[in-house]
Amino acid sequence: MRALVTGATGFTGGHLVRGLAARGHQVRAIARNPARAADLEQQGVAVLRGDLRDRASLNAAVSNIDVVYNIAAIYREAGTSTEMYRQVNATSVAELIEAAHAAGVKRVVHCSTVGVHGDVEHPPANEDAPLRPGDIYQETKLEGEELARSTGQRLGIEVTIVRPTGIYGPGDRRLLKLFRGVARGRFPMLGSGQIYYHLTYIDDLVEGFCLCGEHPAAAGRTYIIAGPEVTTLNELVERIARVAGAKPPGIHWPVWPVWIAGALCEALCKPFGLEPPLYRRRVDFYTKSRSFDISRARAEIGYAPRVSIEDGAARTLAWYREYGWL
Repeated sequence: MRALVTGATGFTGGHLVRGLAARGHQVRAIARNPARAADLEQQGVAVLRGDLRDRASLNAAVSNIDVVYNIAAIYREAGTSTEMYRQVNATSVAELIEAAHAAGVKRVVHCSTVGVHGDVEHPPANEDAPLRPGDIYQETKLEGEELARSTGQRLGIEVTIVRPTGIYGPGDRRLLKLFRGVARGRFPMLGSGQIYYHLTYIDDLVEGFCLCGEHPAAAGRTYIIAGPEVTTLNELVERIARVAGAKPPGIHWPVWPVWIAGALCEALCKPFGLEPPLYRRRVDFYTKSRSFDISRARAEIGYAPRVSIEDGAARTLAWYREYGWL
């Protein structure tokens, strides 16, 4: 299979490129800065310079491709305008699918997020649970989903939506503060810690993406892709601490003073385009439940996540140590 991966210089996209290549597929990547993809080129991946917001780049990237994996996105970056979020996470999705259809691509697999469900009131949530995005990232990812479906239906090209839960593994830095804090015995616990948290190890996610690109039943479907275990935040921290040989936090601090401090930091920093030292969404980590049902992906495409929290934590901590992050 000839596959195109957008966002290949990022954590998830880079792992997906390597996973596809390991399965014997011919892989192409599009990157704004090809220098960041030099290691991929050394592994036989064709890297094209381009931008998702440029139609000429898209046309060149999708030529002679069977399946497109759209992983590129703006996550949460200080000073980024609402319009930029919308251009990358939503508008460019429709344009990519249009270019893919014109080039004869069979299927587009679009990466969204379980964040479109917001706080899960009745866990575990499946793909039909209420959609309640809570910030500009989640809002534009939902818009991207809607545009992907409508464009695919209008043009008659297969589109599959993937909603991953929190991703971790070697190379990830979004959850570095969690792993480093727990490993050093300095992770602050806010609230009761009884909310649910559902992680996905990167190797399981890559397998899910590959199945979504290859399995006939995935055409036109939406799948939540998550790890095999759901834990409370307390349980997650305790299990990471056990692997790290550290003592889990013993004190739980109240949530509301930190939430107020986050709101003040955002208000003070936003006019200057500065990265706030504390966000309200970081406090949400302790208060919003994230527990998901992967029955649809198991039944329809044979998704079977294998990496336990202990195994994934051990691999992740080893990588952080190797690269000096712990």
